[in-house]
Amino acid sequence: MRAGIMPFLPVPCLTFLLCSVVCDKVIYRMRFFCILTLTGLSFCSAMCLNARAELVNGIRAIVADSIITYQQVELLVGRDADFIRHQYQNNPQEYQLRMVDLMGKGLTNLIQRELVLHDFQNSGFNVPETIIDEIVQDRIKEKYSDRVQLTKQLQKEGLTFEQFKKQIRDDLIYREMYRKNVPETIMSPHKIETFYQEHQADFKVADEIKTRIIVLNKPADDTEGSTKKRAQEIISQLKNGAAFSEMASVYSEGSTRAQGGDAGWQETSVVLKPIAEAVSKLKSGEYTDVIETPTACFLVLLEDRRPAHVKPLRDVQDDIERTLTAQENFRLYRKWIDRIEKKTFVRFFF
Repeated sequence: MRAGIMPFLPVPCLTFLLCSVVCDKVIYRMRFFCILTLTGLSFCSAMCLNARAELVNGIRAIVADSIITYQQVELLVGRDADFIRHQYQNNPQEYQLRMVDLMGKGLTNLIQRELVLHDFQNSGFNVPETIIDEIVQDRIKEKYSDRVQLTKQLQKEGLTFEQFKKQIRDDLIYREMYRKNVPETIMSPHKIETFYQEHQADFKVADEIKTRIIVLNKPADDTEGSTKKRAQEIISQLKNGAAFSEMASVYSEGSTRAQGGDAGWQETSVVLKPIAEAVSKLKSGEYTDVIETPTACFLVLLEDRRPAHVKPLRDVQDDIERTLTAQENFRLYRKWIDRIEKKTFVRFFF
């Protein structure tokens, strides 16, 4: 049950708003909000003096009786935010757009998580404490070796042991609730084939060539054509019966040297234009003369070619199944989350 969008507010300044919410929407939460109100009245003046404190403690959303703060969103997206900051450090506008999108997704994830946890609580389910303790001990052995190392790591992250334990409990609840409401999907061959027939354009492949390439890079001082002469010497060896793959393994300076120059199948549209033009005149098993560019000389062996075609179903069946499974899982997930949201109090603050 969404209750609209409110301005971004720090926790302490939410006093009167929460009182109105209590009276209007969620009477059974009165005790929770009254405690919050008393705390807010005690500290409002001090906290309003510190803008950063307001930002950190600012409420982004309320889900049932749980609060999601700006700081929680920041912690969730921290690594991705660092990547975006590095990636777009010279493009402030794009950085802002990416960060707004990232923070929005982070908030959505936290809201959906709280919806699931609230639904679990209202369903009357319970997780035995012994199971949580077992998982905690296993986690300590796997990641921290002992309790002392865990404590040190938690101190660095600003977490208590009880908060760590709650995270494990919440993770377990979320996984089990997801498994219960988004069951494993099995795609029928009929659905897979239908998708294949309806998306033929997605499986079209342009003209392709399979080649082996010898690359000789030109040094900056190659003013007398020494690189081209080396390429011509290799051609002489090929004419005398040397295997192209052996010559590539010995002389090539390209990335496929270790594979005997094997470049695999490539669409002709992505091959360097001088190479594509030279190879277009060859038959399978033939090799080009020296192909010279400003930076390198190339020798190319055409092993095979195949015209534009649609990939056969057998080659794309697994990909189609993964796509359909992901679509169905998302549909079930959205149906589940929408159902919970309709019966749960949710309010946003911006």
